[in-house]
Order: sequence, then structure tokens, then C-alpha cells
Amino acid sequence: MEANARVTVLGDRPVGYGHPCYIVAEIGINHNGDLAVARRLIDAARDAGCDAVKFQKRTPDLATPVHMRDRPRETPWGTMTYLEYRRRVEFDGEGYATIDRHCRATGIAWFASCWDEPSVDFMEAFDPPCYKIHSAAVTDTPLLERVKATGRPVVLSTGMSEMAQIRAAVRQLAPRPIVLTHSTSTYPCPPDELNLSVIGTLRREFALPVGYSGHEAGLPTTVAAVALGACYVERHLTLDRAMWGTDQAASVEPQGFARLVHYIRTVEAAMGDGVKRVYDSELPVMARLRRAG
Repeated sequence: MEANARVTVLGDRPVGYGHPCYIVAEIGINHNGDLAVARRLIDAARDAGCDAVKFQKRTPDLATPVHMRDRPRETPWGTMTYLEYRRRVEFDGEGYATIDRHCRATGIAWFASCWDEPSVDFMEAFDPPCYKIHSAAVTDTPLLERVKATGRPVVLSTGMSEMAQIRAAVRQLAPRPIVLTHSTSTYPCPPDELNLSVIGTLRREFALPVGYSGHEAGLPTTVAAVALGACYVERHLTLDRAMWGTDQAASVEPQGFARLVHYIRTVEAAMGDGVKRVYDSELPVMARLRRAG
């Protein structure tokens, strides 16, 4: 394995072979358009030991599919069209300025998945360490070009994508530094569709760091992804899985996220370097139990 070919720097953190897993709490839209909730989620991610938080940025009038705009949506704020709902939960410039100040004061990195080209231009004002290409945008060539033009590293999620589509996206984004993340875009995803072995497939196919973006219930399978070589992990964070919102049920609550970070760090320490040796702690046991031969 060529270690140098598998390292990408996100902000001040190298991500890839030989480095600690980069752990991201995906806030997404779990804030429901409430800045107070967003700040609490940022604090929870910091307290859990995450490296970064991630949001989703849309220009609702561009990113909302035409056939869905007038569809009625039941919300905590009453019945409204889907487009009105998308506008309701989207932060404006001052909202994201508040998020930026809070993250800087908290000492945690933040970035976003952008769903349209103007959202990339919007995010540039905040000097993000990278951009996330969400799974739905793997084939969105204009969006990929706009992200590439920023010159920033890219985290490329691979849910609902075939290998040919992933190869094409990687070629289009080159020579930008890329972290690939294996993902299955089902919320929540059943264990038998996680297909964690794809992490190894991507590692063999691409000379890139490979991570995991999970949407399953529970924590063990995400920890298993790290044991299989994922050097970047992203899970949705929520204050309460019973909160209203499409992503809450596939999210992890703060105490669970803290356990996840602890489990990942424990597994990393346990993986070792692959060199078989006799540890000093084994010597008394060896002296007591092994017969001379």
C-alpha cells in the first residue's frame, strides 16, 4: 500500500492511511431551521470528540425538483408546500455567519454539502476546509465543476452509484484531493444492504482515502467500517431521534455519538501496526506458563 497516495488534508488534519479517523457529525437539516438547535448540535458534536460538523446548503428555488414544489407538506408550522418548507428550514447568510462564529468559538471545523452551484458560491465566503458531494450529486457535472473550481478538497459520497459513475466523478474532480465515502442511501439502512466490503473494493480501485457515511440504526456497523479501513466516518447527529424531520430516525443522539467516537478510537488503538511481537506484558505470563523447549 502506498501511504502517501491515500492521504488528503482537510483543514489542518491529514485524512487517510496511518492517520486517526476523521469523524464528522452530519447535522444536515436536523436543526429544522432553528439556530438554537443548530448551536446545541455543534456543542454536542464537540463534546463527543468529533473533528467536524457538516450542514446542507440549498438554494430552494433551484434545488427543489419542479414536480415536488407544490406538493403539500405537513410540518410543525402547519401545512405548506414542499417549496415553502424548504425555504423555512434553510438558513440565510446571517444564519450561517452565526454558525461560523459558533464553530470557531467552539473549536470545531464545519463544512457543507451544496445542492446547487450558487450554494457553492455562498459557502466560499466561509472558507470551508472542503466540500461534500452528496450521493445524489455524483452525476451532477455542473455542480462538480463548480466545486472543483474552488480548489478545495472534496469528500465524494457514493450512495446509489455504480462504479462507472464513481470513476467518472473522480476523473472530473481531478486533480482536486478527494476522500471517497462508501454509502448506501437508505434511511435508515438495513444491515444487509450496508455492504461494508465495498470499502475494500474502493481502496483497491482508487489511490484515494476511503471513508464511510452511514445511515443505519445503531453503532456497531460503523465501528466495523473503521476496522475495515475507513479513515473518515460520517453519521447524522440529532438531539432526539423522535424529533420531527426526515433524517432524525437514521441519526445518532449525543450520548450515542460520544460512545461511537470512543469505540472508533479504541478500535484504532487495537488495530496496531501488523508486526507480530511479544509484548513486555506477556513476559511474566510466558515465564509462568510456557515450558522450555
